[in-house]
Amino acid sequence: MAETLPVDVVIGLLNAASAEPEIDLDALVSKLSLPEQDAMRIGYELRHLRATSQRWRRRGQELAALFSSARELAQLRDVDELLGRLVERAHDLMGTDVTYLSEYDAETSELRVRTTLGTVAPSFLGLRVPPGMGLASQVVERRRPFWTSKYATMTQAPHDSGIDAAVDAEGLVSLLGVPLLAGEEVIGVLFAANRVEHAFSPDEISLLSAFADHAAVVLQTARLLARTRQSADETHRAYGELARHVEAMERASEVHSDLTSLVLEGGEATDVAAALGRALRCQVTILDLGHLDDQAADAVDVSRRSGRCAPAGEGRYVVAVLTGPTLLGALLLQQGEVEFGPVERRTAERAAQITALLNLKQDAMLDAEQRVGSDLLADLLSDKAERRTDIGARARARGIRLDTLCALVVVSVPTELRREAVRALRRTAGLAGEHADRIVVLTAEPDPGKASTLVHATVARAIRSPVLAVGAAIDDVTEDLRADVEAASACLRILPALGRNDAAVTADEYLPYTALFGPGEKRVAAFVQRVIGPILDWDAERSTKLLPTVAAYLGNRMSPVATARALHLHKNTVLQRLERTAELLGGDWQEPDRLFRISVAIRLAQLTKSP
Repeated sequence: MAETLPVDVVIGLLNAASAEPEIDLDALVSKLSLPEQDAMRIGYELRHLRATSQRWRRRGQELAALFSSARELAQLRDVDELLGRLVERAHDLMGTDVTYLSEYDAETSELRVRTTLGTVAPSFLGLRVPPGMGLASQVVERRRPFWTSKYATMTQAPHDSGIDAAVDAEGLVSLLGVPLLAGEEVIGVLFAANRVEHAFSPDEISLLSAFADHAAVVLQTARLLARTRQSADETHRAYGELARHVEAMERASEVHSDLTSLVLEGGEATDVAAALGRALRCQVTILDLGHLDDQAADAVDVSRRSGRCAPAGEGRYVVAVLTGPTLLGALLLQQGEVEFGPVERRTAERAAQITALLNLKQDAMLDAEQRVGSDLLADLLSDKAERRTDIGARARARGIRLDTLCALVVVSVPTELRREAVRALRRTAGLAGEHADRIVVLTAEPDPGKASTLVHATVARAIRSPVLAVGAAIDDVTEDLRADVEAASACLRILPALGRNDAAVTADEYLPYTALFGPGEKRVAAFVQRVIGPILDWDAERSTKLLPTVAAYLGNRMSPVATARALHLHKNTVLQRLERTAELLGGDWQEPDRLFRISVAIRLAQLTKSP
């Protein structure tokens, strides 16, 4: 046959077999005038040659696309972006309706749909496949491709109602799954699916498998690089944390050294606050516990209960200064350049402990000084003259100059606050101590009014409670001071009756009252009884209120209407009481001379009844 066919004819037939677009090969062979059997054989071989040529051409195109996709994927480093691009390229290669990738969790043996392309049902993305269920589990267990032309009737793998519902919602019919393998480890399954019945050819399975092999390598590499970057970031963060910790420890060591020096050198709480602020590069304030906002007050309570540094909002931290259960104060730290971590908070707690220690040390010194002062004060106020012998020399030996003390102040505060008041006065007064349920202060301020005001302000600031202070001038502190103290004390007794419960005054301002109520005065009670005794007796026997009615009458310019209004009584009631008063005291009780003495007696009676 070869001898009967010219070379040009053979070349033409070969070119026709590989030509694009296709040429009718049977028509060409029929023109050769060959026997029918030979013509059929030549036509068959030419068609086989054409099919093989087309298959290899298509295979070459697929491989070119495959390698091009692999190179593109290899340049990606973000895992999520890589998964999305991987599904896109598989979708382009396979030309199926839907392409998706399920990630395999080796710990739970579950598969979860991570990336899809071509899906319409929102429930498909994120779909979880339980272990051993569905087509995907078969791919994982066998580590090879698995497909079905009709999923609904598939019997090779067990069905799951959740998976079946998702596949049905998406309208998928035929599915092909190939494993993503990194060595022997399955990292996922790549799927190609159609919404029509389709039998996947070996070439399609081979193409998707080859792509999956490339993709697995690239994906595993990207994961390893991501883990490497994460590990590097964690190492960098750990190094930074270590550096910050070392820096914090150095700051803590520095402030501990400063605080130790303060203890040894006799520093104060303000020095601790300054040292802590320098070390932590922040503002430190010694809190006034009487003036706290709600957040700071709550933080102080938390710190007091826990003994730890507590946040107070807006970058503030509070640490209580404690001695056992007793709250001495608190430190407020406003965060600045340095972030407050565990080391910084612990440093603040140590500073609070040092503050408490310094306060205790200072209190001990003040207590010792107070004992000395109290002894001297007791000697000065003693009724035994021998106790004042050489008292000036004894005071100078203790660093106290009695010749500089020019005024005394007697102070009245609640009993439970007296010790705190005396402690506050130690820094501002020459001598201060308790005497006969009062606090007596001897001061160098020559003006008794200023001395009284200064003492009042000091005590009120310390105890946050009403304070009565009465000042008096003294000529010679070494002489008997008892009369001056008793006169000021008498003034203290009558101030509440005059409506003064929180005041700083001098004894001279209330001299008429102190003269009447001064030491040894016994005629006042007799005077009151003689002038208004019948009224007092009437009220005592009958529980009436003639005395306050007469007092209100005199205080309202002897007007019955104004008196009734002041006492919330009817005018007739007031008139009836005034008539009773006239019966008891006599009809001339409103004559000027008698009225003056009655007014004084009523005022004295009211003062006597007042606490």
